[in-house]
Amino acid sequence: MDQKNVTTINLLGFPGLHDVKLLLFLLFLITYFGTITGNMLVITLVSYSKNLHCPMYFFLTQLTMSDIIVTSDIVPTMLYIILKDGITMSLSQCIIQFYFFGSCEGFECLLLTVMSYDRYLAICNPLHYGSIMNPRVCRKSIVICWLSSFLLTLIQALNISQLPFLESNVIDHFFCDLDPILQLSTSDILAIQTLEMYLCIPVVLFPFLIIIISYVYIVRTILNIGSITGWQKAFTTCTSHLIVVSIFFGTLSCMYFIPIKKKSVVKSKTISLFYTVVTPLLNPTIYCLRNNDIREALRKKMSLLNWRCF
Repeated sequence: MDQKNVTTINLLGFPGLHDVKLLLFLLFLITYFGTITGNMLVITLVSYSKNLHCPMYFFLTQLTMSDIIVTSDIVPTMLYIILKDGITMSLSQCIIQFYFFGSCEGFECLLLTVMSYDRYLAICNPLHYGSIMNPRVCRKSIVICWLSSFLLTLIQALNISQLPFLESNVIDHFFCDLDPILQLSTSDILAIQTLEMYLCIPVVLFPFLIIIISYVYIVRTILNIGSITGWQKAFTTCTSHLIVVSIFFGTLSCMYFIPIKKKSVVKSKTISLFYTVVTPLLNPTIYCLRNNDIREALRKKMSLLNWRCF
């Protein structure tokens, strides 16, 4: 008897946490609204503050847009899963969710690389910074990053859609990530896993190496600065980006570079929660708290609002 191909996917979410599901729902709901509000605040401040109209903050708005897409792709579904103790979606919806998630993660890898190069130029080659990192170059860089991530993830999504899913359709996770989907397939997935490894080279490995090299030159240049004030100013322009890079690539490494057999389901979900829920909330917080320009722009806007109210 021929088996029919699976057309629906059951996401289990967080089974066994029924007693605290309302608490989890409220926690993630508040986090979601905080993430959207924080990232939209950064976009608004950069858009309406003339002193923030420079490449670094233009790239920051793109980072916040990516975070908004990621959290909106994952969290609303997760909230529904918590309330309903699981969810059933079509296989195509599952692949689409993975596509937007994967595209944004790839984009963030490339964007953080562009941002590190921007910091390298600003500190190591300040005299030519304005001519090299002009608005046209900034826009082209962003377009290339978005197109590259969308196209590379599309390759994976199309390959997944061609796989046979004939047995189980249950995923013990709260969203459709690549590895959980592949584990459902009844065919040999070695070719797709190999392709995934090769795609990580231009999207993850090369960007990470470029970031490392950029910061080696940045640190060397900063150490050659004679004054302590100059050190502090140079480090201030880099610390926020460096913290975001460390968090992003750290969680990415824990999730995708540790063999599946060595990861428990609980650990996988915990790490996934960090980079799909926590990191999009942390990014605007890190940049706002550690950046004097953004804090000053926020102070001016708040003062203007208070003046208009009275």
